[in-house]
Amino acid sequence: MSFRINLRRSFVLVALLALLPGGGARAWSGHTLCTWQALAPLAELAPLRVRAESLESFLTDQAPQLERVLADHEVWARANLEPYAPRPDAVAFQSADVSPGQVDELRARFLKALRLNAGSLLALFLQLRPGEPAAHRQAMPWTEITTLRSGVGARENSYVQIREGSTVTVIDVLATASNEPDYGLDLGLFTDNGTAHGQHLGFGKQPFGNAAVDYSSQAPFHMGFYHEARFVFAAASFLRRTHPEARVALFSTLARHAFASGHDYWAWRFTGWALHYVQDLTQPYHASVLPGVHPARMIGINAVAMVGHERPKLDAIALVSNRHVVVENYQYKRMVQAYEQRNMDDALLAVLRDSAQDREHWRYQWANTRAMVSREAFDAAQALDAQLEQSFPPHYTADPSVNLGMQADRLDMQVIARQYSEQHHQRLEQQVAARLKRLGLHTRALVRDMLVPKAHQPTRP
Repeated sequence: MSFRINLRRSFVLVALLALLPGGGARAWSGHTLCTWQALAPLAELAPLRVRAESLESFLTDQAPQLERVLADHEVWARANLEPYAPRPDAVAFQSADVSPGQVDELRARFLKALRLNAGSLLALFLQLRPGEPAAHRQAMPWTEITTLRSGVGARENSYVQIREGSTVTVIDVLATASNEPDYGLDLGLFTDNGTAHGQHLGFGKQPFGNAAVDYSSQAPFHMGFYHEARFVFAAASFLRRTHPEARVALFSTLARHAFASGHDYWAWRFTGWALHYVQDLTQPYHASVLPGVHPARMIGINAVAMVGHERPKLDAIALVSNRHVVVENYQYKRMVQAYEQRNMDDALLAVLRDSAQDREHWRYQWANTRAMVSREAFDAAQALDAQLEQSFPPHYTADPSVNLGMQADRLDMQVIARQYSEQHHQRLEQQVAARLKRLGLHTRALVRDMLVPKAHQPTRP
């Protein structure tokens, strides 16, 4: 068996475990918590309200126009995105033969054309801030929000139903939608995921992760590996098969069309979906395959595994997986507590609102996703990984026999970090805050772009 084949298998195992800890390939836990704060400095956004609209109403009004928009976008994507999995012509959006009463068929065709999970729920709902009462609004269970059976990423939040035609704030629509791709939009889209819809979408077999685990199948859409060493890609070219850039471009195009056609609710909801993938790539563990492990060491680990010594490889997998869980848990628990205590001056919340580095009138471009957003996160990965090892007891970050993914919900890493070392906790806070600061900046840049009236340009999202 060749060295390259063995190296490829080694990377497959690394991707399977190191990239997918207990949170199910989430980057920042609770995108909504981040988006509310990131958008607070945009004074022009605060007064904006929209009328809620079902997806079926949007499609009924815009189906013929959406055929053209999506066809034009596909031409652009094939010419400009690399890598890109071309959308099969067989799933292109067609509506001419759908009668006015067949709204379910129209919806199914639209989801297929966007290459989303056919079972996506897409209810009309808003997420509540931690500690915020539902008041007179009707609460919604998380089972009506996500298709994930485990409820990962959804069950810890509170939601309320919104009725079609009711008025809601744009900020709440954006914030709620920015977490929505973690509720199952990207599940089961590969041919080996055991789903009917995955057989026809053109993505092929799942490039990494466990194809038999439902939440694992979303990983290639929420991670973007663009900056690894050339010899890593040469040996494991499948790592290039990630799709966040394509998602940002597609949902930005749909948002532009929705604005141009007077469907502002869906314009902002699509914008929130695009935000999710941008925000994912500000997290170092979603932009780097093995933070803290030098590419040459990856080769060494694989070399000894080839002759039967698997322990170094398994240990590296366990350590990186646990550190991913640690930073995600730390960020989420701390932010939830700050919301519950109405402590908007907490460092992690305050830095999301810090617009001092925003360029005046700076707007997002889809190319920034790779050239800036993921590049910054990749460059920060090694330092963050090293700091995690110093900021927590070795049991959590340096003991490969521990599997934190099985106990993440029972841990509070912000408490553990403060108790372990106040000095290192401050350094950890600074590093996490630096990443969240960039999340805030890129979030505002994308939303600022949507606030600028312009002609619909389907080939330039």
